[in-house]
Amino acid sequence: MSLKNWGLLVFLSIIWGGSFYFVEVALVDFTPFTIVFLRVFLAALTLIAVIYLTGGRLPRDANLWGNYLVMGLLNNAIPFSLIVWGQTQITGSVASILNAMTPIFGVLVAHIFTKDERLTLNKAIGILLGFTGVYVMMQPTLKDGFSLQGFGQLAILGAALFYAFGGVWGKRLTGTPPLQNAAGMLICSSLIILPVLFIFEDPFSLSVHAASLGAVLGIAVLSTALAFMLYFRVLASAGTVNLLLVTYLVPVSALMLGMGLLGERLAPVTFVGMGIIFAGLVIIDGRAVKSIRRLARS
Repeated sequence: MSLKNWGLLVFLSIIWGGSFYFVEVALVDFTPFTIVFLRVFLAALTLIAVIYLTGGRLPRDANLWGNYLVMGLLNNAIPFSLIVWGQTQITGSVASILNAMTPIFGVLVAHIFTKDERLTLNKAIGILLGFTGVYVMMQPTLKDGFSLQGFGQLAILGAALFYAFGGVWGKRLTGTPPLQNAAGMLICSSLIILPVLFIFEDPFSLSVHAASLGAVLGIAVLSTALAFMLYFRVLASAGTVNLLLVTYLVPVSALMLGMGLLGERLAPVTFVGMGIIFAGLVIIDGRAVKSIRRLARS
């Protein structure tokens, strides 16, 4: 992978990892569904502007918009809501580590619902390590039964599972430019969240400070709209396998932001669990295992 792609990958991990930091700051003044709606709505507006300024157009195919609706539910509306609510109970640093379970859930979902991505021994070992790491991280909240903190952790894991389903469903969106797909998905997400927002919250009664408003703008424009543009660019130039590396980098970025700017402190057991989850990801990725085998044969 080129130095330029490495730079884009690191930058992508920073703005994605920054989403957990932005949520933490936004929650000071904003309620969860308000954050989620503003995130998808403002990101949708940003991508629509980019599409039209570059001479593109939104698609008009009804079936495609049906797919966007399902994708928006699986990949945005549900997981974003779970993550933001989860962060009302746990820190963004812990949430980012648990969110790294997404590719591990992805392997399971792909094995069950697709015919071309079957489970292998390496993937099975990686899945086992991933869930072991989660158990280690959650053990302090499980010893006396489930607490709100435990449910917050489960919410993040639920989001990771929905991301995995979204990844499988997203394979239907072929033949349409990626930015159009992202914008269509975010438009549908906005329509899904809007009625939920007014049923459960009263956004017009909120008293908002500049820091929280800046955090909402950051999560919408940087961690969603710009992140999607970078994601598809790296995907096109470096491929899916190299893009998986961002999974390792996002929690590191989120940890640095959370601990450096918010003063978050993690228990040693959290780092142990993170190490086990990362080991599972490395085994699923397979490149490190292949390199060790080549060295052993030489």
